[in-house]
Amino acid sequence: SLTSNMARITAVEKNKIRADKLKYNIKMQGANRVTVLVEDARNLDDFYSFDKILLDAPCSGSGTLNEKNIENFNEELVNRSVKFQKELVNKAIKLLKKDGILVYSTCSILEFENENIVNYILKNNMEIINIENFDEIPKLNTKIDGCLCVCPNEFFEGFFVAKFRKK
Repeated sequence: SLTSNMARITAVEKNKIRADKLKYNIKMQGANRVTVLVEDARNLDDFYSFDKILLDAPCSGSGTLNEKNIENFNEELVNRSVKFQKELVNKAIKLLKKDGILVYSTCSILEFENENIVNYILKNNMEIINIENFDEIPKLNTKIDGCLCVCPNEFFEGFFVAKFRKK
């Protein structure tokens, strides 16, 4: 049947309030093939196996800084974020099927949370897939070809995206 070939989505969010908001938004969109797990993704059982993973990693938020949140930004936050990102990447790679796709994103513009993590991913049997060039979007230079880092301005918050295939 048609429904057996439709994609199923598993969303993992450890914060119950955020998970409840996600469930509400999913219901409002009529997406009935989505399961939301309220769990720390690092603790997912290894019996899970995914064709594609979008890892929107917790980060320092350096691409979204403004007068209201800059006081929370510091080196400790960045270091804690990088540690968490690597743990999530390790789990994602473990759960990703061969030839599976991993999209890694942050709302950071820092090399520590982006290019350094990309290099970490590339050391783990992964290859980068070039992100399409979005000419109309203001970009920051990246040290790795194929990644996209959007420059924060009055129209955009800063963010980073890289795409990989598991070898």
